[in-house]
Amino acid sequence: MNPIAKKLMATANKAASGLYRTTNGKVGGSVRGQKVLILTVPGRKSGQPRSVPLAYFEHGGNYLVVGSAGGMKDEPDWMKNLAAVSTASVQIGDSTTAVAVRIAAEPERALLWHDVVLARAPFFADYQRKTDRTLRIGVLTPQ
Repeated sequence: MNPIAKKLMATANKAASGLYRTTNGKVGGSVRGQKVLILTVPGRKSGQPRSVPLAYFEHGGNYLVVGSAGGMKDEPDWMKNLAAVSTASVQIGDSTTAVAVRIAAEPERALLWHDVVLARAPFFADYQRKTDRTLRIGVLTPQ
């Protein structure tokens, strides 16, 4: 992603996160029919908290998030950050919860992709078609 696009994306995420937090998810609480949470994870280089609004899927008591970046060539920074930690936090509505973090490995990832993500949000298939990378799935377990 070029530096200008990256800066625009960061600014948009910051604004969306702020609106979500200010309204406890009443603004920005869903996108394309999917519920949205705010993921806060330490930056893998800076250690500073980074927040991003993400569509998520509830499954088996966990929250699943997909590193799709809309099918862009590069994996989103938040997924790289998530892969580097064992804990993070999520805000859903007015509630903030600590979560244990793991990245689904095969064959679990393939099952989650087909049985949860594509079953509930078929448009994610378009994101996968746009890129050569495998879209990773973060599994967030409330603590």
